[in-house]
Order: sequence, then C-alpha cells, then structure tokens
Amino acid sequence: MIRSVVRGVGSSLPRRLMRNADFEGMVETSDEWIVQRTGIRQRHIAADDETTASLGEAAARAALDHAGLTPADIDLIVLATSTPNNTFPATAVEIQNRLGMRHGFAFDMQAVCSGFVYAVTTADLYIRGGLAKRVLVIGSETFSRILDWADRSTCVLFGDGAGALVLEAQEGEGTIGDRGVLAASLRSDGTHKDKLFVDGGPSTTQTVGHLRMEGREVFKHAVGMITDVIEATFEEAGIGPQDLDWFVPHQANKRIIDASARKLGIAEEKVVITVDLHGNTSAASVPLALSTAVSDGRIKEGDLVLLEAMGGGFTWGAVLLRW
Repeated sequence: MIRSVVRGVGSSLPRRLMRNADFEGMVETSDEWIVQRTGIRQRHIAADDETTASLGEAAARAALDHAGLTPADIDLIVLATSTPNNTFPATAVEIQNRLGMRHGFAFDMQAVCSGFVYAVTTADLYIRGGLAKRVLVIGSETFSRILDWADRSTCVLFGDGAGALVLEAQEGEGTIGDRGVLAASLRSDGTHKDKLFVDGGPSTTQTVGHLRMEGREVFKHAVGMITDVIEATFEEAGIGPQDLDWFVPHQANKRIIDASARKLGIAEEKVVITVDLHGNTSAASVPLALSTAVSDGRIKEGDLVLLEAMGGGFTWGAVLLRW
C-alpha cells in the first residue's frame, strides 16, 4: 500500500516581532487581557518586502533541506493560503518559479485556517493516486494585510508566517504501524459564513477587505466541531486518544486548544502549543507548530501525530499520521 510519508519540515517567520505591549498605544487592550483570553504573547508581522510567496519559498527551502532534497525532486506544490500575492495566478506558481522549478504542477488551496489540513489530505490523494511521488505542502499567510488595526477584537489575534512539509510516496503494509498519512476527516458548513469572514473580494466589493469575526460564536462552535472530525479520524484508524504521541492543533486560542484536549481525553503533555509565540497564522499555524516540535526534538520518527484545524466557512478537519 502506498503511504504519504513526511521526509522534511521547515518554517519561515517575518523579521519583525510584535509583542502584546505594542498594541497598548494603538487600541484599548493590555498584555494581561490578551494572554488571559487567548494565550498569545507575541506574533511576527511581515514587512513590505515580505509576502506570502517569499515566506512560503523560505519555508519550502527549509523543508527541502531537512529532507535532503532539491526542487528538482518535487512533482507538485500545494499551497494553503487565504492571503495570496495576487488574485491570480496562484501564489503556488510564483513559489514554483522562485524555486526554479520548470516541471510538475502547482496550485493554491483556500480553506482558511483549515487550509493546511485540507492540503495535506489533497496531497495524500495525489500521491496514492500515482500522480505525484513527492509533494511540497505549504501553509503561508500574511494576515496582517487584511486586519483592521483599529479592531481590538481581531488585530491582536493574528500573525504572519509559513510552514512546509515534503511528502513522499513509500510502500507500507496497510497497518496502523505504517509511517505516513493514516487517516483523515474533513468537514465544512457554509451556514456559518458570517461568523468569520473578510468583508471584501473581487466579485463583490472589488477590494481586499478586512477580517471580521464574531469571537464568541466561533468559540462556541469550535470545540464541538473539532471533536467531531477527530473522533471520526480515530474511528477510521481504529485507535483512541491514549495511542497518540502528539496532538498538533490549529494555534488560534489556548482556551480552545485546552478545552478540546480535555474533551477528547488527550493528555496535556502531548499537546504542542505555539500560539504564545506566533499568534493565529491561519493556514501556516499547524506546519509552524510541527516545525517547532520537530526542531526541538519532541516529535521523532515513529511518533503517532494528530493534526487538527478549524477556520472560516466554517471548515474543519483532522489528519492522523505516523512521523
């Protein structure tokens, strides 16, 4: 059986570090207020010369270096982003060009904060279908470009950054002991569109718009929805929370992460948390957390890892893989 096995992981963050105290002269807030409600202490903000494409390229090169591969070894690039460099062409094609690739194919995937989980699942299907042997999966965002910096309920939550994985086709035995992607569950429900959205777009306002969110409504739905796809993934794989080595959730809000882990029975020491360092980086959130946990030695080969995310739409999903 063909499995999509992780060969390498990498990340990239903008140069500018913005701490909670930096907001105190901009909006009515404080470090204590932000930390208490979200767990966020700092985030990175892109400069004018740092874009979704440049951050994505840097994360991709880091992942390739970690894998011991070059762009010539890649067949497909899937970029998860809600903040593309241009309406079109796909920013994945720009990254392809930046990497010097003149072969293969590339496209963007838009599922907001769930984008990376959707992209990993999509890449796995291309690999198992025989259309690609190695896929570069990237999550890259510059959410600072779509924030209303006068809205304290949203501007303190988000940051910029990128993360990437290299997935490679390898033979497995078809058991839970295989390395690679083992199970996945994806969902969406468009009835919740107005709870988390950007109030602009080419076909409506002909503008980029700003991010708008009903925070309490998002929080109310988040834990239940996350639990839904994770339990479905556990059932597909025939495992339980006790079998996990690591839980790598979308880094949006520490209270949501903690509540989800408690409800699922996942031990606190198995949860990877980087929201304090990066804030909510949307589709870059999960790969940034993965890269952090791999680089500091927590996630090791053979570990059973669960990825999870929820984003605007609503979209939500989970992927189980063995590292």
